[in-house]
Amino acid sequence: MKNSKKKTMRFYLTLAGIKVLIKVLQLCGRNATHVPGRKAINICPDFLDQIDKPEFIIGITGTNGKTTVSNLIADVMQDNGYDIIDNRFGGNIDSGIASSLIKNSTMGGHMKKKYAVLEIDERMTTKIFPYVKPDILVCTNLFRDSYKRNAHSEFIAGILNQTIPSTSKLILNGEDLVSNHLAPDNDRVYFGIACEDEKTTSTNNIIKDVVACPKCGAKLNYEYIRYNHIGRAFCPNCDFGSPEMDYAVEAIDYEKRKVHIRTPKGNMEVKLLGDNITDVYNTVTAVAALEEFGLSAEAISRSFEKMKIAGTRFNCVEVKGKKLITDVAKGQNPIAVSRVCDFVRHEPGQKAVVLIVDDFYDRQESSENIAWFFDTDFEFLNDPGIEQIIVGGFRCPDMHLRLLMAGIPEEKIVCCDKEPDTAAYVDFDKVDNVYILHDIYTTQYAKAIQKSLSEQLEKEGR
Repeated sequence: MKNSKKKTMRFYLTLAGIKVLIKVLQLCGRNATHVPGRKAINICPDFLDQIDKPEFIIGITGTNGKTTVSNLIADVMQDNGYDIIDNRFGGNIDSGIASSLIKNSTMGGHMKKKYAVLEIDERMTTKIFPYVKPDILVCTNLFRDSYKRNAHSEFIAGILNQTIPSTSKLILNGEDLVSNHLAPDNDRVYFGIACEDEKTTSTNNIIKDVVACPKCGAKLNYEYIRYNHIGRAFCPNCDFGSPEMDYAVEAIDYEKRKVHIRTPKGNMEVKLLGDNITDVYNTVTAVAALEEFGLSAEAISRSFEKMKIAGTRFNCVEVKGKKLITDVAKGQNPIAVSRVCDFVRHEPGQKAVVLIVDDFYDRQESSENIAWFFDTDFEFLNDPGIEQIIVGGFRCPDMHLRLLMAGIPEEKIVCCDKEPDTAAYVDFDKVDNVYILHDIYTTQYAKAIQKSLSEQLEKEGR
C-alpha cells in the first residue's frame, strides 16, 4: 500500500458518508460508478491525495483501444490469481477512479488490494497523475478525437508531457510518431507490428497529422504507413525517427486466430481476439504490459485462450445463414470510425451497413458538432460489396450529405430519424451480412436493431 498525505477529519467524514451513499445507490439498483467519487472530491478537494493507493498501479491511456487493453490486462492478471482494483464499471476520469478506490478501501482509507489496473482519460491526467502515479503507464496511441475535448493529437501529447510522473515506466506504440516520443526521460519499451500485413507507402486517409519533422520541420520519409500516421518514418535532416520495437508482432494468422510476438525474453504465440488490425495492436499492447509487469509468456498465452472481446464492443449473431454484427465506431472520433469502415469494406460477402453514430448526450441539446464527419474516411463505404447504408439518428440528413460527398450512390442510402427504425430497411434479398456500427453510448440501440433483424429473419423462415 502506498501511503498518502496525512489524512484530515474532513477526509474521514467524507469517506464514511460516501460509503453509505454507495450502499444506498446499490440498493436502488445503481452501479455507483462515478457519482460517489464526484461527491467525495466536491466535499474534500484533495480526496485523491489523501486516500491510500495500491502498491502497484498499471495505468492505460490513449485515444483508441484503452478500454479493450485495460480489460485484457485486468482479465489476464485475475486469471493468474491477482486480486486487483479496476475501474471497468466506473468512469476513467478522476471521479470514476475515486469511486473505485473508495469501494476497495477500509473505513480508514487504506487499500484492501495490492494491485490496480486503471483506465485513465488522457485529458484528465492533470487531475489524476498528481495523486495517482502509475508504476507502468501504457499509451495505446494518440489521434484526433472529439473537437470539444481532444481536437488534435499534439495538444493531448502536450498535456501528457506535463503530467506523466517521472517514476512511471512507459509502454508506447513504436509506430505512433506522436505518442512514442512522450516524456523522453522516462524508462520505456515500445510495441508494434513488424510483419508486412497492411503495409503501404502511401495512405488515402483524410487525416495524416505527422508529415513534417517536429524537431526541424523537414518533410518526413515514411518507410511504410498502416493508416493515418501509424507507421515508421525518419527525418532526412536530423535524428528524429521511429524507435526500434521491443515487443513486435512478427506474424498474424487470421485463419488460426494466432499472433506471433517477439519479446525481450523470446518469442510467444497468443490468441487473436478479432479480425481488425486494431485488434492486433490491442493484443501486443496488453502482452507488453503484462510481461513488463512480470508474467511469463506461458501464463499470458494460457490466459489469452480464455479471453474474448466484450459483447458491448463487438458481437456477431448468425441467423439463417446471415451474420448480424454490432461493432463500436466511437462517435466524434474520426480515426475510430474510419478504422471500422475500412474493416467492413474488406469483409467478405454483400453487406448492409447501419450507421448510428450520433452523440447520445450532445444531441439532447441539438448542438452536436459534425465537423468530424469530414475528417472521417466514409469513402471506404463506397465499395461494391456494400449494397445498403442505413443511417439512423437526429443527424441523418447531415450524414446523408457526407455520404453523397464520399461518392456513394444515393440509391444505396436510407435515412431515418429514430435509430431502432433502421432495422425495417435492411433488404435481406440483397445482403449476406449486416454491420451495425454504433457509438459507445448507443449500444442499447445496436442491440435492439440486432434483435429486431434476428426476429425478422426467424419470422420470414429464410
